[in-house]
Amino acid sequence: MSAAPTSRVSLNRRTLLRAGAGMAGILATGRAPAFAQAQPKKLVFAHINAVPESAAVAFDWMAKELTARSNGALEMQFFGKTLIPQELEIMNAVKSGSIAMGSPAGAAATVFPEMGALLVPYLVKDYTSAYAMLNGRIGDKLSKEIEDKYKLKVLCYFDYGFRHFWTAKKPIVEPKDLRGLKIRVQQAKIFGDTINGLGGNAVPMAYGEVVTAAKQGVIDGGDLPIVNMKALKIYEVSKYASLTYHNYGPTNAVMNLEIWNGLSADQQKLVMDLSRAAQGKIREATESVDNFAKAKQELEPLGMTVVEANVEEFKKVAQQKIWPAYKSQYGALWDEIEGFKV
Repeated sequence: MSAAPTSRVSLNRRTLLRAGAGMAGILATGRAPAFAQAQPKKLVFAHINAVPESAAVAFDWMAKELTARSNGALEMQFFGKTLIPQELEIMNAVKSGSIAMGSPAGAAATVFPEMGALLVPYLVKDYTSAYAMLNGRIGDKLSKEIEDKYKLKVLCYFDYGFRHFWTAKKPIVEPKDLRGLKIRVQQAKIFGDTINGLGGNAVPMAYGEVVTAAKQGVIDGGDLPIVNMKALKIYEVSKYASLTYHNYGPTNAVMNLEIWNGLSADQQKLVMDLSRAAQGKIREATESVDNFAKAKQELEPLGMTVVEANVEEFKKVAQQKIWPAYKSQYGALWDEIEGFKV
């Protein structure tokens, strides 16, 4: 690593001598660690959910690692659920620079409509395709659009996996099972269009209101990936988990661009390396439980019944009723996603 510029360190020889034996080596060599500075730069990361939610676990780990590896230059603090209560408020705080980092979590398509094509039901085929797209050319293109339009640096893309229905009264095996049911959806148009198109009645709602709404009968159910049904304790208000795989759930972690540009090249590399490592941790946690056998193992001891839905029937309905409008809206990006091959 290269030596830190003298202006960054802002310490004269007398100050170094007073600092004691710990600084003697720096004086002897005339070099300071690349990340060294008098006061650590605080980087607050806000997230809608707390540990043990998969992304919370990974970004809490990242905060500890970044603080430790930056040799005192950076102090990353992770706040899950406690700092800012809603996804859109978190993103407004990052955009304004009130906090350095955050994630829109499940509200990514609301904050970044450019990502909406990835959430169209059954357009993204599987995890392998999704990872390759978002860590490749499609992800790079989206990141540039987000940086140019919103002045945010994308640190990584991650996901909550494919979404499945959770309901209290009955399982959802065929599209007709959704008729008459009020299903909570995230606050982006594509989610409402998905539920309405598949036959249910979509109820847009921030996640913080979901459990109360379910207890009061305002909603009959909702959808979540398996990894979050357990972490968010949805089994407290739900009896059935129906594996429909109807929406892929991509999102990202972002940083205020001005704060990002204030980091040194070494610090930026460290942040990006740890972001990619956090991405891997979330993907492993998400994908490892997203199958029938593992879902049963995870959820049935908690009182839920896991059922396999007729995915091909749901896909057929989605292609007929939901795809046409979005295909014309997203144009070239749609064609790239639909025709993508690993």
